[in-house]
Amino acid sequence: MSNKIVVGITQGDSNSISYEVIIKALSDNRIIELCTPVLYGSSKLFGYYKKQIQDAENLTVNLITNPSEIHHKRINIINCVPESVSADPGKSTPESSRGAFLSLDKAINHLRSGDIDVLVTGPFNKASMQAEGFNFPGHTEYLAKEFDRSDTLMFMISATLKVGVVTNHIPLKEVPSSITSEKIVKKCKILLDSLRRDFAIEYPKVAVLSLNPHAGENGVLGKEEIEIIKPAIDEIKSDGELVFGPFAPDGFFASSLCKKFDAVLAMYHDQGLIPFKALSAEGGVNYTAGLPVVRTSPDHGTAYDIAGKGIANHTSMLNAIYSAIDIFKKRLEYEEIRKNPLKVEIPASRGND
Repeated sequence: MSNKIVVGITQGDSNSISYEVIIKALSDNRIIELCTPVLYGSSKLFGYYKKQIQDAENLTVNLITNPSEIHHKRINIINCVPESVSADPGKSTPESSRGAFLSLDKAINHLRSGDIDVLVTGPFNKASMQAEGFNFPGHTEYLAKEFDRSDTLMFMISATLKVGVVTNHIPLKEVPSSITSEKIVKKCKILLDSLRRDFAIEYPKVAVLSLNPHAGENGVLGKEEIEIIKPAIDEIKSDGELVFGPFAPDGFFASSLCKKFDAVLAMYHDQGLIPFKALSAEGGVNYTAGLPVVRTSPDHGTAYDIAGKGIANHTSMLNAIYSAIDIFKKRLEYEEIRKNPLKVEIPASRGND
């Protein structure tokens, strides 16, 4: 038996850059020392893309049918797609989308049963997945349903910045009507709990962004800040939490102010992800907070335009694997502390010495 963390990785869309960034990440010698990777996908597709990556020539894989056959010193592959599958880099096809769903479904079943410890998901095409019967805006919403969570948080994390969003994948015109004080409070509580449980920040400090330009200019540019966002912040603060705002996003990210907080809660997808990706370069990670399990993914999409060219940057995928491992360990430590609180030993008095 091994006590190494077992990391399940889904193939995503096989015609995207997903296989390339996965193979490049697994070529890093540190990975096999830190964890046991299990790729849910296709050994045939893995071999196809591996040939195009020079540093992957010496990768040793172990083809298995179930987690009981895992080899802890190799990369393991569980075939989830038909043997007839073929690669067509740069094109979204029904076959590649179907493979992405089959891979995800199998990995989630093994995550639920405890056969793998954490899940790292490769990118897929949301529109193509819809055509295959995947009736969810993305991974975040699907995982919430699979693990029976009424609410989760899309939480973008990097070494220098953490950003959660109140609304996920919805049209921009629907954002204002979707934002309520109750929703902000729920999302912020998930964020605060994650900072404590997943990142070991005992007293997290959170900044909440405004919806309107210049934080509404006292109602001149919109009343959401006065009527919805500020009351939500006050409610959270009444519980003793260090939550502040609302801050105007343009000035907030353009100054050193954001460095004074452990995390930021944005009102909508692009408000949070555009500055996050700009400031985190290519090393950001998408984390789903609020689940009973750990799931991360790279913070980029399918990038069909460069698929199959061998030029995709794998830093985000590598960081997604590292982050999943770190969060899993932090959760174990957090639960252990809750079960057995550390006893602080008070030294014996030495009088006036």
